[in-house]
Amino acid sequence: QVQLVESGGGSVQAGGSLRLSCAASGDGLGRYNMAWFRQAPGMEREGVAFIIRGGGSTDYAGSVKGRFTISRDDASNSVYLQMNSLKPEDTAVYYCAARDFIYGFPSTLRLLPSSYNRWGRGTQVTVSS
Repeated sequence: QVQLVESGGGSVQAGGSLRLSCAASGDGLGRYNMAWFRQAPGMEREGVAFIIRGGGSTDYAGSVKGRFTISRDDASNSVYLQMNSLKPEDTAVYYCAARDFIYGFPSTLRLLPSSYNRWGRGTQVTVSS
């Protein structure tokens, strides 16, 4: 079973950039759809970005579209989230998640936490104004 470990979080000023990494072990990422989620204090976990098995399709939450980019490198068993033009409202713990690829997976489920059954422990991102 795949284990996921996030890294790359930290503290930045508004307008800055961070690149998060998610490293997998125990199984290859090649068969999984992958996503990034975030959770701010007192808030529900929300989907940020999705990338399909093979990388041919991505999806983003409206609040990050145009600022964040998800990518994957299956050869190195890693998924990335490049975050640019960061805002204070991006402050949260960011989680990497995986689910087995299935044909016909509805696009409406891509950014729902309940669609995923493998999670990392998260990395903190803090954006100051």
